[in-house]
Amino acid sequence: MLKVTMDTVPHTSQPYDTVGECKFLPDGLLKIDVSEMGNEDYELLVAIHEAIELWLCRKRGISYESICAFDIEFEKKRPDGDTSEPGDHPDAPYRKEHFFATSIERLIAAEMGVDWEEYDKKVNSL
Repeated sequence: MLKVTMDTVPHTSQPYDTVGECKFLPDGLLKIDVSEMGNEDYELLVAIHEAIELWLCRKRGISYESICAFDIEFEKKRPDGDTSEPGDHPDAPYRKEHFFATSIERLIAAEMGVDWEEYDKKVNSL
């Protein structure tokens, strides 16, 4: 049986500079940790994005370890002022999955009446 948990956590407790971390635990639990943003809509949007992205990666054989390794290296080399997401990079092993998850995230944001630019600003401010 599929089990999923989603928790908001202090941004400083994320394993690296990310607003959302999603992984399967050894017992099969899909665990999503989202940085606290003071806005439940924003936090839910991040969680949805992360769940879709990871699920597609799992289906396509893209490991959690390769995703994290890429993200961590991307953050180390990020130029000042660059607000792009690691998954946007052409070399991201999960680029296709990231773009699809972002598309769904944008659709849900629009349906919820979330201003994408304001949401994006909040995410990038963490």
